[in-house]
Amino acid sequence: MSDLNYIAMNDFSHKQSINGNWVFQFLISSKYRLVRHLLLIILITIVLYNSTPEISKPTLILIFFFLLFYVNMYLLVPKLLFKNKNVQYCLSVLAVIIISAISGYFYNSATNENGLNIPLFSFLIMVLVAASSSVKLFQKWMVDKQLIDELEKSKTYAELEQLKNQINPHFLFNMLNNANVLIKKDPEKASQVLIKLSDLLRYQLYDSARDKVFLTSDIHFLEDFLNLEKVRRDSFDFLISKEGNLGGVQVPPLLFISFVENAVKHNNDPAKLSYVHLFFDIRNNELFFKCINSKPALKSVNNTNTGGVGLANISRRLELLFPASHSLSIEDNQETYCVSLTIIL
Repeated sequence: MSDLNYIAMNDFSHKQSINGNWVFQFLISSKYRLVRHLLLIILITIVLYNSTPEISKPTLILIFFFLLFYVNMYLLVPKLLFKNKNVQYCLSVLAVIIISAISGYFYNSATNENGLNIPLFSFLIMVLVAASSSVKLFQKWMVDKQLIDELEKSKTYAELEQLKNQINPHFLFNMLNNANVLIKKDPEKASQVLIKLSDLLRYQLYDSARDKVFLTSDIHFLEDFLNLEKVRRDSFDFLISKEGNLGGVQVPPLLFISFVENAVKHNNDPAKLSYVHLFFDIRNNELFFKCINSKPALKSVNNTNTGGVGLANISRRLELLFPASHSLSIEDNQETYCVSLTIIL
């Protein structure tokens, strides 16, 4: 699927902060569950057995604490708190604390000793309940956040592919319409158009299916497209200027065709020579692109909307691919129409 790696690159820092953070993974991943529980058991055991004389019955309390901890974590929180039964959950926790305190009091009475410090015992129960609830809430928050992120990215991928698929039929429709007109007027030129169109479609079907293409390949595609237009129109000329080191630079496929197609579509002027000038410049790890086209002296009805579907699609596609690393500006002058695009590579 094309362009998906570019979104992944833009989202790299976010992935690093969540998926790449071993602390978060240790706390939420099921593969570390056994290790988490073993560490918890060891930690609580060390605390209780090193807290005498405040806690004189550590073994009994340890068993009780673990029972309470797991009942709250795997029964009360999932069944009540996660289902927004907050009142029932608070009442259940309060009941557990009261019952535990009463049980400790009767235990002291039955054994005729103060083996349990009731206030401290009740406080530790509250701390234990709060800790176990916090762990489950944090785990649920992280899992939900990852799920939301995945759904948003899936939606973005689908939207991006839909926008790209809108480019191809739009372009194909225009060129087939051109060939159809030429078949009657000039069959030889129509044959040339179909041959060049075959080369262009080969690029669209195969090369543009990749995640990235070389900038030079995309420029060559634009050159073929403009040559095709030059065959169709005698009063048309174009210029492609390249500056900087373009070798090895990779971009999403079919990134510029909508700009060029829009320029060609809206500059047809039977009264004078029309042109399209393209400029590519690589400087300081930035790609500068400019497309300038002449405008006809008399605007036709078809030229009233200079943007069209193509520019709307490419603008949205740029927002998805380079949300914070591109700038797009359009200048609609009296004689020329200019699109300037800067992308941080």
